[in-house]
Amino acid sequence: MHFANPSAFLLVPVIGALIWFRERQSSRFKASLPFPDLSLIEPLPRTWRTRYGHQIIGLVYAGMVLGVVALARPQAVMKGEASKARGIDIMILLDTSGSMRALDFDPLDRMAAAKGAAKNFIEHRKYDRIGLVAFAGVAMLQCPLTLDYGALLEYLDQVEVGVTTTENTAIGTAIATAVNHLKKSTAKSKIIVLMTDGRNNSGEIDPLTAAKAAAALGIKIYTIGIGIRGQSVIPVQNPVFGRQLVPIEEDIDEPSLNQIAQETGGRYYRATSTQEFDDIYDQIDKLEKSEIAAPPPAEFEDRYRPWLLLAMALLASGSILSATVWRTFP
Repeated sequence: MHFANPSAFLLVPVIGALIWFRERQSSRFKASLPFPDLSLIEPLPRTWRTRYGHQIIGLVYAGMVLGVVALARPQAVMKGEASKARGIDIMILLDTSGSMRALDFDPLDRMAAAKGAAKNFIEHRKYDRIGLVAFAGVAMLQCPLTLDYGALLEYLDQVEVGVTTTENTAIGTAIATAVNHLKKSTAKSKIIVLMTDGRNNSGEIDPLTAAKAAAALGIKIYTIGIGIRGQSVIPVQNPVFGRQLVPIEEDIDEPSLNQIAQETGGRYYRATSTQEFDDIYDQIDKLEKSEIAAPPPAEFEDRYRPWLLLAMALLASGSILSATVWRTFP
């Protein structure tokens, strides 16, 4: 038996205290008039009305207790069939350098497109622990591996260009940060999804060296180059002319990103549209699956109605009998 609202049982001691007070001070709840001495008629045989009259209040008390049980919502546990769920540990690495403001995904910029694709990916996962690292000139762990996708999405929403307060792009440092958080994982499959629109030009760790460390720990890296091919534009706020679109050249180091992925058994992708972004994550989703035993889904069926009906019946019976068959005067 399972109770959906067990806190309702806190009313039981309250009801018990009220019953104890009423029985102990029962004379206060009855009208009192002077009567002659009835000791002479005590030896006379008692009728069924006098024998059971004092027990009628017990029906009301029992009805109150059963009403509490109904409030607790007893439920029957309907066990489902055991199933197989697929779970892996995933670290998402998101570039937050200034070039991520380029308007390649009309009307979205690179950052908004990357966050949107990652959000769709996260919302379709089950049983996977997912973490988030934001990087530019340095790497910062925004969210450790977690199954709390609601909290993860909140952290993802907070990631913006410049969140690390640094410029440049430290891809090697970002990979090393993710590897450091995945190395203690006991998951059968561990992957890193690296999203960037630039090349490694900061940090003390070479990206390929970090990739080899990941490969040694059985971690695959999937790299995604963000942005259209050729020239793009980035919005700049001019103090005189206001918002202006300034052209920037493509700066994705595709050979390096491809080498990082190949070193770990992963793959390199290029995202030039929101649809391509979603397709890339769909491919990663299909490529990286590991079966783990999942608990059978629990289903509950409400069983409070019989308790409620019985409580109502007892309360009604006690009240009706007290007002008719066992009615007392005064």
